Amino acid sequence: MGSFNPPHKGHIGIMNYLLDNCYVDKILIIPTLNYWDKNNLIDIKDRINMLKFYESDEIIIDDTHNKYIYTIDLVKEIEKSYPNYKLSIIMGADNIIGLDKWKNYQELLEYNIIIMNRNGIDITEYTNKYDGNFTIINDFNMPISSTITRNNLSSEYIDDNVLKYIEENNLY
Repeated sequence: MGSFNPPHKGHIGIMNYLLDNCYVDKILIIPTLNYWDKNNLIDIKDRINMLKFYESDEIIIDDTHNKYIYTIDLVKEIEKSYPNYKLSIIMGADNIIGLDKWKNYQELLEYNIIIMNRNGIDITEYTNKYDGNFTIINDFNMPISSTITRNNLSSEYIDDNVLKYIEENNLY
């Protein structure tokens, strides 16, 4: 679950890294309709359309579970939809800092949480506060964010198909 506003090379880089290194077998990408702390999101249909360029047998773009605002509500619903899969939550290190502010965060700790290091954050400083199952990825670093991408709409940060879609639809 994320905003993917817009999807960029960092997102696909993370997906490919996790798949190539067998941390996960499949990745379910769910762009959120709304986000409790973001108000500058473009239309969900456009974000889904841009993510569809990344879709494959291993990367599934889910356009049916987008209404959930809180991660815990989404995860519980995903479990119902995919009962035969072991779910992991993928997040950037910046998210672990405020995890205790998330709705029902204690319930999220029942899942494997894969944390992608970002900005040199000492992840263990934060994970040591919790009784959870964390997989910390320190050897992947792609300093791209959606904010940087929106401020510099170029092929340096965005795949050509996504960039073309943005230009053709006058987004951002």
